[in-house]
Amino acid sequence: MLSFRALAQPRSLQVADSLFAAGMHEEAALLYEQALADGNPATDAMLLKLAYAYEQKGDVPRLLYYLQVYFDRHPDEQVLRRMSDIARINGLTGYETDDLNYFYLFYKQYGLYLQLLMLLLGLYVFLVLITKMFKKETIMQRHKWVVLFYLIGLLLFVNLPEGYQSGVTSHDRVFLRNEPSGAAPVADVIGRGHKVNILGSKDIWLRIFWNNQLYYIRKDNIWVI
Repeated sequence: MLSFRALAQPRSLQVADSLFAAGMHEEAALLYEQALADGNPATDAMLLKLAYAYEQKGDVPRLLYYLQVYFDRHPDEQVLRRMSDIARINGLTGYETDDLNYFYLFYKQYGLYLQLLMLLLGLYVFLVLITKMFKKETIMQRHKWVVLFYLIGLLLFVNLPEGYQSGVTSHDRVFLRNEPSGAAPVADVIGRGHKVNILGSKDIWLRIFWNNQLYYIRKDNIWVI
């Protein structure tokens, strides 16, 4: 008798699960990706199966892409280190266990608690200032500046996830240009599987940070995470 969960799954996903269980990983991966393209949500199990399938196939860029998507949902140091090791062995960059990636890991793990702490602290300071105003006590100018900078910092911290985005290059030859135009000179060429930080977009172009420089690449040359 079929379970409710099985009945709720699209037929293609049931077939994909059966193929994966039978060891036909490449065929299963194609069905999983078709289901994703059709708008079905990616479950954690699906992401891990896709990563495993492409690991068996030897497609390192797609393996790293699906591990990175999984890591974004479940930040874990073991996953970060595994991606770093795989990337280092295959000469790919962007997955290093450096300060930036560890900061992102820390933020994903504890960001919500830090936001709540900062909000509570800000509420306390606000109540203190309101109390002083009602009592007509003098509020020192430097205290006002401290509160202003605190609020700006809180705003940046809360909106940090929206400002940070990354992606994995999806083609063997990805042209990096200094301007968002196909007529702009090619500044560099990188291969498939590198992870880059995305700092905005313009039309069909993404602005990325690569080797401490800002470049533009076409959107169709990257799998956005």
